Amino acid sequence: MPLIVVPRALTSLFVNRPLLLLLPALAALGLTTQCQSSKPATTAATTAPAASPAPAKEYRYETAPNDPLGVRVYKLDNGLTVYLSDYKNAPRIQTYVAVRAGSKNDPATATGLAHYLEHMVFKGTSRLGTKDWAKEKPELDKIEALYETYRGERNDPVARKRTYHQIDSVSGVAARYAVPNEYDKLMGSIGAKGSNAHTSNEETVYQEDIPSNQLEKWAAVQSERFTEMVPRLFHTELEAVYEEKNRGLDSDFSKEFEALNASLYPTHPYGTQTTIGTIEHLQNPSITEIKKYFGQYYVPSNVALCLSGDLDYDQTIRLIDKYFGAWQGKPAPAFVAPVEKPITAPITKEVLGPQSENVMLGYRFPGKATRDALRLRMLDRILTNGQAGLFDLDLNQQQRVLQAQTFADLNDDYSTHVLYGTPRQGQKLEEVQALMLAEVAKVKRGDFPDWLIPAIVNNEKLSRTKSYESNEARASAMYEAFIERVSWADYLKQNEDFATITKAEIVKFANDNYGQNYVAVFKRTGEDPNKVKVVKPAITPVPANRDAASAYYTEVSKLPSTELKPVFLDYKKDIQTADIKPGLPLYYTRNTENGLFSLFYAIDLGTNNNPLLDVATDYLQYLGTGQHSAAQLQQEFYKLGCSFAVSSSQDRVLISLSGLDSNLKPAMLLFEQLLNNPRPDAAALKNQVAGILKQRQDAKLNKGVILNQAMLNYAKYGPRNPFTNIVPEAQLKALKPEQLTSLLKSLPTYQHRVLYYGPRRMDGSYHMGRDNNGKSITVGSDGITEIIAADHRTPAKLKPTPPAKDFAEQPLKDKKVYWVDYKMVQAEILFLTKGDIYDRALAPTVALYNEYFGGGMGSIVFQDLRESKALAYSAMSRYANADKTGRSNYILSYIGTQSDKLPEAMAGMEGLLTDMPLADANLAIAKQSIRNSIATDRITHEGILLSYERARRLGLDYDLRRDVYDQTQNMTFAELQKFQQAKIRGQNQVILVIGSKDRLNFKELAKYGTVQQLTLKEIFGY
Repeated sequence: MPLIVVPRALTSLFVNRPLLLLLPALAALGLTTQCQSSKPATTAATTAPAASPAPAKEYRYETAPNDPLGVRVYKLDNGLTVYLSDYKNAPRIQTYVAVRAGSKNDPATATGLAHYLEHMVFKGTSRLGTKDWAKEKPELDKIEALYETYRGERNDPVARKRTYHQIDSVSGVAARYAVPNEYDKLMGSIGAKGSNAHTSNEETVYQEDIPSNQLEKWAAVQSERFTEMVPRLFHTELEAVYEEKNRGLDSDFSKEFEALNASLYPTHPYGTQTTIGTIEHLQNPSITEIKKYFGQYYVPSNVALCLSGDLDYDQTIRLIDKYFGAWQGKPAPAFVAPVEKPITAPITKEVLGPQSENVMLGYRFPGKATRDALRLRMLDRILTNGQAGLFDLDLNQQQRVLQAQTFADLNDDYSTHVLYGTPRQGQKLEEVQALMLAEVAKVKRGDFPDWLIPAIVNNEKLSRTKSYESNEARASAMYEAFIERVSWADYLKQNEDFATITKAEIVKFANDNYGQNYVAVFKRTGEDPNKVKVVKPAITPVPANRDAASAYYTEVSKLPSTELKPVFLDYKKDIQTADIKPGLPLYYTRNTENGLFSLFYAIDLGTNNNPLLDVATDYLQYLGTGQHSAAQLQQEFYKLGCSFAVSSSQDRVLISLSGLDSNLKPAMLLFEQLLNNPRPDAAALKNQVAGILKQRQDAKLNKGVILNQAMLNYAKYGPRNPFTNIVPEAQLKALKPEQLTSLLKSLPTYQHRVLYYGPRRMDGSYHMGRDNNGKSITVGSDGITEIIAADHRTPAKLKPTPPAKDFAEQPLKDKKVYWVDYKMVQAEILFLTKGDIYDRALAPTVALYNEYFGGGMGSIVFQDLRESKALAYSAMSRYANADKTGRSNYILSYIGTQSDKLPEAMAGMEGLLTDMPLADANLAIAKQSIRNSIATDRITHEGILLSYERARRLGLDYDLRRDVYDQTQNMTFAELQKFQQAKIRGQNQVILVIGSKDRLNFKELAKYGTVQQLTLKEIFGY
């Protein structure tokens, strides 16, 4: 669904970030581009000129030397930029339509405009999304005029109420002629996935992942909606955006980051206005301003199409020109960035909210296209790289804070370096701030190893190489180059320039830029004094018109496309097996694309058997061996371009090692030393226990954990459940290091599976990828079987894993409403019904039901609750299959809504679950979507091995997608309705609600069952 995004760096605050998705723009010089023709020069005609066919149009394009993506950059006559990359990993194409228009381009009097326009671009045109444009247009004109009147009545509530009633009334008339979600239906029918968009400071970007045989339909529809925008269904969509605003108001992190930017950028729109806009501006929108903005910024010279996937360059550019070439070009408005005054002394701000405490520091820097942006990226990696950074080792591994990390938020005009830390129990935020600043001071003194910068460069290369396996990452790089206004060659050259940064350069940069010129935001736990009064507007639901279709829809649907056949996994052919020793099988899939590997040890033993496993696997990161300290181990792995992880779930421990395959053997030797000889560390355990207790305390302040983990597990299993199955505090505090190291050393003694994906052969040679001339590189080496047999330390005879222990699932026979009090603007609601024990025979029916009823923006639930009734930003429902044999399926339905809309929201969801509406068009689209998606999906890379792991948990020895593909095509609505009536309608429900006590309607809740408040102690178990 259309969404607003925070800066990309924030979405990965606590994980390693693929570099390709975060590269800054640098207009570097010295690398020339090659201009070529997409068609060879033609020979002289042999017939009379009058009889000769018109010569085919030639398209010139630019490339960059040694480009691993093989990108061609075209410029159409109207100024539209087109990036193409051919990557035949699957018969699909990732597409982005990028517009150089973000929240910084919003008028100061109409903030949030770019983002709201993003939503409107999904609503169609005078041909797409309408049953009768001639009748619809006059009503839309009336609505536009009424909104202008409404804006002018800010000081007259009586007049505003009267005008809004007119808006609602006329909107109902206009909606009779609309076809809601027709764009989403079209994309669904061709098998598109990931239909979405985002708006941020510099950009608005629209995305689709489409089957390669549907490229023409995609091009036709995109050219239609980007050359014309009709803001239909405006007031219901505005309410969805307002719900999106409410979600931001309920996020302490969003408020904290907004406060940081407001202080760093008191003059620039980065700080003076937010992407989603102010409440005042959302309550007083202007369709006229939105149309004006669209006409100014949505012009060819300001837009780029970025496609990566299974495409033919020549055919694709001709197709794009066919549909986009007539788009009339004109210049877009220039943006003149305000100049910020220097910050000469620390600025301190405070934010209050119900979530856990943290501190955020921010430094301001020049924009992307500078050498300083590269230096900022390097310094950020010196502090945080997930393994060997100063924050990683000095603060996180030594457990001096609960967690600390840095990230760079790079934008065109300015960039921000953010330092973020959460405190341990009893630790003041000011202490966390001082510890983080002390690490920056180390950089200023040059107090970091000389090998670190070269290692960062090498690991960034590995990150890029891995990301190139994703069309999404490849196409993202293209649109980022466009938004940054640098050539593709210069964009790639940033990688070379990044590698030239020296330690002396970073030390000077740190001393020049990291002084008292920062902003500190202290996020403290407490009640936010800035209470927002949210008023529910009087909206009459608009008709869904589910079976309606525009003439344009029919026209596009008839465009020709070749048929693509599915390719299903054949585990016996796609995975090679070998027995390294009794009880130790190897499952192998070869990587012929690059020199990276992934190695897994999978053990069917989990926290349900022993909750200490969770503590032990986490403890490992703080331990060293007889040869290396914990910090030295992380540094050695980082030097090798490898990393390891050990994780535990309810019924499995997964141990993984990944990275550069040429260094697999030394990395494996290090890893095996750690697994088999971890050195007990009492101080590390004491700190870890204190950290666990603080994390448990913080979890009780997190509404997502409360609803989706604590309450959900309580409803499914009762007070004793997998979520509460943790080591008690007294036992934690009494733990001895040897108990955990003994448990860790026992893991490889159980029967387990080894999974390997990499270039190494089983027979002793392996494929390293291709050289710069495209030739395959094969290097002699030990085969993976020999390496594992020699270096993976296990006893001669492996022990069988103990029988799996599962918690008994509750019958859910009584109608109950569980609620938890939490200070928030919205209320979030989960409807939960227990289904049957997993049955593979139901998989096709379940797949079609989910796609039709609650799967996406074209589903019944989304259309009814968001599009028609404006009750939510997010609403979904799905029949969730179990992930293991013997476990139950569950029906989960979610809606997040403004608290005073709770009665309508609950009634709306309950009504749909009771009586599933029939919409023939939606059903046909759901079938097409499933069929086209499966026909073009390809499970590749290590995904083959992980797919097999999932299948074996369900007792499958084949690719279940085959059943879904073969059976859903001929299913009828009667069959779907029979499933719905037998498995969903009238079934007992447990309803989970989290919201503010003073906002919830308990009389309404009582209609759905016995209402019971749950305390945090009840659902967390402590």
